[in-house]
Amino acid sequence: MTEISTDNDVVTYINVFTVAPENQQRLIELLQYMAREVMPKQPGYVQANIHRGLEGTRVANYNQWRSQADLAAAREDADVRACMEQVLKIATLDLVPYEVVSVHRP
Repeated sequence: MTEISTDNDVVTYINVFTVAPENQQRLIELLQYMAREVMPKQPGYVQANIHRGLEGTRVANYNQWRSQADLAAAREDADVRACMEQVLKIATLDLVPYEVVSVHRP
């Protein structure tokens, strides 16, 4: 389960993919495959959460890594690169690192 906390020592990426509506489900399947099969083999990978945009043209991926260097190293992995090539054939990506600065719960 994702724990969002200012105390977590992780780097958070909120990736927003834009995709044609007819490719949204395929993109989700590719990202799920990566989250289950490919990324867990990468040092520093913590977790990923995939969100379907209800308007049909976006998919968000909230993922966490131990460090930016770990993600950079993962991007050089042949399996990661092969998956991302498939993803980028059907979607564009806005990749941004974030730091949790506050969490509010009732």
